[in-house]
Amino acid sequence: MVKAKTWILKKHFEGFPKESNFELREEVLPELQDGDVLVEAVYLSVDPYMRSLSKMWIKEGDVQYGTQLAKVVKSKDPAFPEGCYVVANCGWRTHTVTKANKGPAGPVLARIVSEWPSDISRSLALGSLGMPGLTALYGLEEVCKIQPGETILVSAAAGAVGAMVGQICKIKGCKVVGSAGGDDKVAYLKELGFDQVFNYKNVSSLEEALKNASPEGYDCYFENVGGPFFTAALKNMKPGGRIAVCGAIATYNDTTPQMCPYPHHEIITRQLKIEGFMVRSWQHKDEESVKRMLKWMKEGKLKAKEVVTVGFENMPAAFIRMLKGDGLGKAIVKV
Repeated sequence: MVKAKTWILKKHFEGFPKESNFELREEVLPELQDGDVLVEAVYLSVDPYMRSLSKMWIKEGDVQYGTQLAKVVKSKDPAFPEGCYVVANCGWRTHTVTKANKGPAGPVLARIVSEWPSDISRSLALGSLGMPGLTALYGLEEVCKIQPGETILVSAAAGAVGAMVGQICKIKGCKVVGSAGGDDKVAYLKELGFDQVFNYKNVSSLEEALKNASPEGYDCYFENVGGPFFTAALKNMKPGGRIAVCGAIATYNDTTPQMCPYPHHEIITRQLKIEGFMVRSWQHKDEESVKRMLKWMKEGKLKAKEVVTVGFENMPAAFIRMLKGDGLGKAIVKV
């Protein structure tokens, strides 16, 4: 008999999430049937999308959704032998009995690449070598279609996605400008090789700060925040500029929608192309893409930081700290 601890979304978020939105429960798991796999969480991810898509994806009383790096403990599926490691879309659970087949958000289980180096933590399969890293890669290659010599702007540049955006831009021969919300984050981005970085909390005008960082404008903007930053970015785009809309973390906890100047004039006169995207659109490329990023990391071209919270009981606290922007690096929880 295997028992699992789970975090339930007790109450949908209104404004900024609170620990009281969640409830810790325990359940007894069923015996495995043909095709079933029992996985045990090793690391769990906390990400902004868990806030932004909550009401769309789950009901009150459901297990909070999310991904984890898990180990297969028992298996009745030959494709997932005992002892292998998987990225599992199982939510905030310590143990799960599931089939590996495709769920509403993609495969429930996906084995990490067999060539995973022993000197690179498997936890990075939830960060720079997982969904956030792939989001950065596809946003740049598939949406923006960046070219060497172009200038790229990225907001929330010290976040799990933004830091990867900047590093991939440099690998691709681009100039990259990033904004972040702290002097420690600015220093980190400079270490990663960003050409220009500024602390948006310390500037009197976002529009002027963006202009000063790149007087010639921007070929592409990797959008992570929304709000006033988006409007300021539009005014600094080059004609024919491309914008990949990945997130809008500045708006996720608003109880009333933010109002900003209508940007249609800038979009029309600059002939901008704006495209929202989700990483799963290119799932068929994930294995090859992860192998490419692993190679870059082994060559020293990619670096990663993690903010590790220990203890499954601390999942809500880690989630809330991540949304506040506390810490420097990808937020994960070690069970």
